[in-house]
Amino acid sequence: MELDAARDAVARRIMVMNERVNALKARGLYFYNQPITELRGGARVLVNGREMGMYASYSYLGLVGHPRINKAAQEAVEKYGTGTHGVRSLAGSLKLHEELEETIAEFKHAEAAITYTSGYVTNLTVVSTLMGRGDWVLSDKLNHASIVDGCLMSGAVFRRFKHNDMDDLERRLQQVPSGAAKLVVADAVFSMDGDIIDLPRMAELCRKYDAWLMIDEAHSVGVLGKTGRGIEEHFGLEDVIDIKMGTLSKTIPSVGGYVAGKKEIITYLRHASRAYIFSAALPPAQAAAAKEAFKIILEEPWRIEKLRANTEIFINGLKSAGFDTMLTETAIVPVLCGSDERAFALTAACQRSDIFVLPVVSPAVPEGLARLRATVTAAHEPDEIEHAIDVMVKAGKEIGII
Repeated sequence: MELDAARDAVARRIMVMNERVNALKARGLYFYNQPITELRGGARVLVNGREMGMYASYSYLGLVGHPRINKAAQEAVEKYGTGTHGVRSLAGSLKLHEELEETIAEFKHAEAAITYTSGYVTNLTVVSTLMGRGDWVLSDKLNHASIVDGCLMSGAVFRRFKHNDMDDLERRLQQVPSGAAKLVVADAVFSMDGDIIDLPRMAELCRKYDAWLMIDEAHSVGVLGKTGRGIEEHFGLEDVIDIKMGTLSKTIPSVGGYVAGKKEIITYLRHASRAYIFSAALPPAQAAAAKEAFKIILEEPWRIEKLRANTEIFINGLKSAGFDTMLTETAIVPVLCGSDERAFALTAACQRSDIFVLPVVSPAVPEGLARLRATVTAAHEPDEIEHAIDVMVKAGKEIGII
């Protein structure tokens, strides 16, 4: 860019980011959007011609490539083609989409459900459609960016409470003016830390202060609960969440997002949320794949049991070696490195030994809290996990993290 243009604030932001990217590329520390050319059995991938163990996957139950899911998608393409011909409200809704929403509602023990084209869009549109000026939205400090953006877009008074701190949430609830509508929103499992929201206490506070409760289950469906139904099952609670949000692109190997809840809420969203009214429907193959995946979760409970066993091996192995895995209780295992430089160094060392992990650095996390966001799935075998731990421990010692 020319120097005159660089004085412009937008051009300056673009230039700074490009300089950072180029500097990382020059040092061989650029790991963003690495091309994966093949998925091999869920636990291994082919990257730049090299087979690596996959420890950055959201496919917690190892359902990517499941024969039944692949077949369902293929049959949908044969029957309906590769896409829809417009938005459901104007061009018509496939029976397949209605069946998917019925499946989700049944899975989540809800009266009804609605689907959207992405998880990000789901949070953005649901929060901004339900809440408006004069309302209050109270959000956990570590909530996903899509929740934050939905809160900001709503125009409501937006306040954050300390992470998983129910006393601070209660203080925030007490600040809401009498008569104002209130929404409390939080992740079920936090995507960068792996810990679980204190749902029992949060639900109790929402009842006490007459607040709506929305929980993002992107990383808890298929992970929490005896049958993988999520956080309510995990805590032995029944229907305490008003807005049950989730994604179709993590444990469910498809794309999109959903909300399940009372019929009245879903009817309102179907007629008022812009992302539903003005966005094309999910492609038939993706809807069919998601529908089949929910069935498989219930029919193959061994996957949930294996995921939990693998998670325990991974967390305990890293902690016993001296790594700080923060407060994780799930398959999301942060490996705290401290500085961005150490996170990049640990990533490079692991990938040289064919362990595919990726760093999370500032501004995605605060400076000084850079980490690897490592994951395990039901597709891993215990010996594979032990090998990955050995690689990370050796590298961590050489770098000085442990």
